[in-house]
Amino acid sequence: MLDDIPLFSDLDATELVLLSSKAVTRQFPRNTIIINEGDQSDSLYIIRAGSVKVFLSDADGREVILNVQGPGEYFGELALIDIGPRSASVMTQDKATLSLISKSDFEDFMRQHPAATIKIMRGMVKRLRALTESVRSLALMDVYGRVAGLLLKLSKPEGDIRVIRDPLTQQDIADRVGASREMVSRILKDLKAGGYIEIHDRQITIRERLPHGW
Repeated sequence: MLDDIPLFSDLDATELVLLSSKAVTRQFPRNTIIINEGDQSDSLYIIRAGSVKVFLSDADGREVILNVQGPGEYFGELALIDIGPRSASVMTQDKATLSLISKSDFEDFMRQHPAATIKIMRGMVKRLRALTESVRSLALMDVYGRVAGLLLKLSKPEGDIRVIRDPLTQQDIADRVGASREMVSRILKDLKAGGYIEIHDRQITIRERLPHGW
């Protein structure tokens, strides 16, 4: 279960089996809030099936989606080493199967296998580096750069084109890049007019290399 997860990629087979034995697996319906921003909780969640969105929201209900995660990914790892409140909310996007490892079980494992500490710290550093790149994108790129980057990140190559198969609305994109839906609509309209992308049933096909600027 854990061998494909970057956080635990440096653990050996014995360590992986022992840590996996501490996991509890549960199923959650679509649109279930798993974690609320500000909550006190103490578990790592590993996605076995389905997907979740990680987001921030304000008092007016506006959201910024930090990430969308699927099978093999994880969230809540900071709760294993920190006593602070959760920094973001997490909600299932469809029916999801999650495995949970509690902080107490994780600490027991670390006490019994101290050599695994450095290995897991390496996994956390990889995660922090990825987060730094996300912050860099929000801080230094304009809206077009963030939209183009998201389209490339979500798309998969299919011959000479790239395709985003998962349905994606303009609001979804706006929430992911921290922009208004109207701005995203204008960018997509211009990319369609230029022959760079096609949109069918909320699926986006990238037919030409996206321009560097807009």
